[in-house]
Amino acid sequence: MEQKNISVGLDIGTTKIVALVGRKNEFNKVEVLGIGKSKSLGVHRGVVNNITQTIQSIQQAVEEAKINSGYNVIDVSVGIAGQHIRSIQHSDYITRENPESVIDEDDIQKLIQQVYKLVMLPGEEIIHVLPQEYKVDGQAEIKEPIGMHGGRLEANFHVVVGQVSSIKNIGRCIKSAGLNMSNITLEPLASSEAVLSFEEKEAGVALIDIGGGTTDLAIFKDGIIRHTAVIPFGGNVITEDIKEGCSIIEKQAELLKIKFGSAWPGENRDTEIVSIPGLQGRDPKEISLKTLSKIINARVVEIIEQVFLEIKNYGHNDQKKKLIAGVVLTGGGSQLKHLKQLVEYITGMDTRVGYPSEHLAGDTTEAVSSPLFATSVGLLMSALDEMPAAMPSGEFAPLDIEASKNEDQSSKEVNRQRKSILDRFGEKLKEFLDNA
Repeated sequence: MEQKNISVGLDIGTTKIVALVGRKNEFNKVEVLGIGKSKSLGVHRGVVNNITQTIQSIQQAVEEAKINSGYNVIDVSVGIAGQHIRSIQHSDYITRENPESVIDEDDIQKLIQQVYKLVMLPGEEIIHVLPQEYKVDGQAEIKEPIGMHGGRLEANFHVVVGQVSSIKNIGRCIKSAGLNMSNITLEPLASSEAVLSFEEKEAGVALIDIGGGTTDLAIFKDGIIRHTAVIPFGGNVITEDIKEGCSIIEKQAELLKIKFGSAWPGENRDTEIVSIPGLQGRDPKEISLKTLSKIINARVVEIIEQVFLEIKNYGHNDQKKKLIAGVVLTGGGSQLKHLKQLVEYITGMDTRVGYPSEHLAGDTTEAVSSPLFATSVGLLMSALDEMPAAMPSGEFAPLDIEASKNEDQSSKEVNRQRKSILDRFGEKLKEFLDNA
């Protein structure tokens, strides 16, 4: 079967592993051809803690995607996140030998490589360096210094740091599952590609991706990523609280959260009761929905307050750094009832739930358009965008570039910036994994 333009996004999460097979259609939208999903058994808070179980879960998801799509799957674009990821802001500079010559790409790379030499904590290494604004001979707020004259080139950097062992473990799982990692992307970046508009990134926006094991934060302003953070709590902790607070099993707690859970206790009356079947012939257990929402509210408030602290640390209160577009919620946890209202109440910022449907073809199933699959769709999008460079001799044929000729100039520029970011990110991580 012809496999032109096909690519695969693989999201290795704490609660689920999703493989999406897709391609771009004639309107430059993502057409999902097949989806595979399995329970994630070997991942805790975004970090692999059981290699064997993770390999089995990956194989199960990929096999299901193969059957659903009718295509063989070998090359995959993988997401990386987890509690080991953190970010710092750093400024650095180089003095150019010949100030009379114009600044070129080599000067930029020399400055970036200098940042990679920063000393980190034991076991940590810099995995990504994102330049923000540049300065040339003291002239500030330069977005693109190439072609300018100057002796001193300076820049502010967003530096992403992670545990090398955790990254290598993901690489081992992919290889052992019989797959080839064609591309690797930071998951908050992938989610942002799927649910944020260019205008929101320009105006300033905080993306909060509430997963099962972690809550990822990515802040954009002036079209540039400004801050990333991983909060080591997600939907699983809420389920655990319900399980303990109501003395029920985990499966029942998860169902209660999804069907009757609310982040706003005032919504439920004291008389609203739900009956849970007893175990092995025992009497049913009656649970007040008000009690349930109080348990959920306590934990959600804790998570959102931690995220809001990160937003304040970025400097949201500063007028120049103000996030005009507010907050976008995505991930499975964003589907919790009244969460939007609670986030607006705590942060005082406009909030919406982000769906990846804008980038998907019209006939895509409703399930894939859910915030639950935002990261998976973002990974598939980055895989499709990277195909010509990342997969010259892979399982699938190169992307048909003709389809993108109708893009307007602004979207071309956005794609160029994104590809340069993801290229550098992928290259650095591949270096780690090749040395594993």
